[in-house]
Formats: sequence, structure tokens, C-alpha cells
Amino acid sequence: MSIESSAPIQFYTWKNYRCAYQLHHPDDSGIPLVLIHPIGVGLSGNFWYRFCKEWYEAGNINPIYNPDLLGCGDSEMPRVTYSPQDWAEQVLYFIQTVVKKPVIIVTQGALFPVAIKLVQLDKKLSNRETPWIQKLALSGPPGWKIMTRDGSPVQNKLRWNLLFDTPLGTAFYRYARSRKFLKSFSIKQLFENPDSVDKNWLDMLEKGAANLETRHAVFAFLAGFWREDYEQAIASIQQPTLVVIGQNTSNISREGLKETPDERLAAYLNALPNGKGVKINGRNVLPYEETAEFVQAIAPFIREG
Repeated sequence: MSIESSAPIQFYTWKNYRCAYQLHHPDDSGIPLVLIHPIGVGLSGNFWYRFCKEWYEAGNINPIYNPDLLGCGDSEMPRVTYSPQDWAEQVLYFIQTVVKKPVIIVTQGALFPVAIKLVQLDKKLSNRETPWIQKLALSGPPGWKIMTRDGSPVQNKLRWNLLFDTPLGTAFYRYARSRKFLKSFSIKQLFENPDSVDKNWLDMLEKGAANLETRHAVFAFLAGFWREDYEQAIASIQQPTLVVIGQNTSNISREGLKETPDERLAAYLNALPNGKGVKINGRNVLPYEETAEFVQAIAPFIREG
């Protein structure tokens, strides 16, 4: 039985939206992991299925909560300009009302801003001696230059209104969810080894993008609603944070093209008050392409008291 079929899809309601999640090993006593999946064509919580399977095969016992962010997977898909703040509010509500225990957050790629906002919300709203967010594990966070440059709300809205939220945008999404485009983009931008762009990966993306309404979350991300200068916010994260970088990590955005993996890792560790870092094989989708090595990289950090 695959990890996908072994955990049924469950639902909760947030702000009148029906949101989906899966729960693996609910009876185990370890601190729960809450996974934050990347945003992209066809992506949802299913991104993590290899990680979940490998986590338990490696002998780890922590319960894993794997939610679909609003606009993705089996969660509702309203036509809105999603931001990290929106998703952080959703995830904090999920932790408070469904998980009901302090957790460790594991994020992929450019969804690190959701974790940043989540830490800020936890500190501001929870009024607890023990924060809901105990630790953070970051897989391939964006280039430092990208994360510390101000966004442009005006340009974001223009891109959304004039390009993405239009018939032209819909036509582009129909092309972007084609198997040919998905394979080409994955090879050029995401994976170290072209052979790793396998049938399972492409089938998952095609299935995930079958509903055209998934375009809203993707376009909100592409329009740049997640972009802002996060430097001070990162420096204020007191929770222990592990940064995992691929040996061949690259930047999809132009701002960070000259940044080496070592420079990226050093910049994060210089900014994080309680940061640790490690480089492993792979490029930009470490939990999928280098699953076993990624699990080995974060498991000791998860177990630390």
C-alpha cells in the first residue's frame, strides 16, 4: 500500500473554506511534523508522498500532518490573490484546531515566507508560554538576494489584473500543465538529474493541474504577492532552524543567479539566531529527488531536545 492511499483525505473548515489534509501515524508519540508544500503547476501536499514513506521506513515515528494549502490539491480554490500571510493564517488555525500540539514545520523552497509569517503570527496571537512552532526545517529556501528585496504591490496587482487573471492567463495555464512543458521546466529548473523527472512526478503534476481553478494559487505566486524584504523577520526567528541546501541549487528568479550554494547557506546562517545548515546532493526539490538523503539530514535535528 502506498503512502498516498494509507492515509485518507480529511477536511476542516477555515474561514468558510473546506480545506484538506492527510495524517500519517497519528498514534505515535513524537512531536508532530507539519509539512508546507511548494506552489506550482499541479503541486499540493502530494509533493511530500515520497518523504512520508521514507520517513517511516527510516525508523522515525513522528506523526506527519500534510495539509493542502488553500487553492491547491483537495482544498477549495477561490479566485483570490493568495499571499504568505493568508496561508500562514490557515496553517496556524490548522495547528491550533486539528493538531492541537506544538509542531515542527518543514517547508519546501519559496514557501519559507509562509513559515516566517507563521512564526510571527504564533508570537503575536497565541499568548502561550510554549509556542505552537517549536522548530523549522527548510528545504532549499530561495536565494538570499531574493528574500531580502522589497516587492512591488503595484506591479504585483498589474501582473495579476493584466496578465494572469485574464483569458490569456488561462490559455497559458492550459499550456503550462501539458506534459511537455512540465517535463521541460522540471529538467531546466528543478532537478539535478533529468532522469529523476520520472513518470510518477509528471503523472502527479498532470493530475494535480487537471482542475483549471488550481491556476489562481499558482498565478498569485508568479505575480509576486509573496515577495518582500524578509531580512529582519528572519533575524527575529528564535526557534531552532535547519537550512538544507542542494549541492547544485539554482535560482529560478534572476536576482540570485550569481549566488553559490555556499554563499546562500552562509547568508541564512549569518541571519538566523539559532540556525544550522547542511548541504546534500540534489538541486531544488530535495524531498522528492533526494528523499533518503533529505530524511537523513533532518532526522537528527527533529530528534534533538
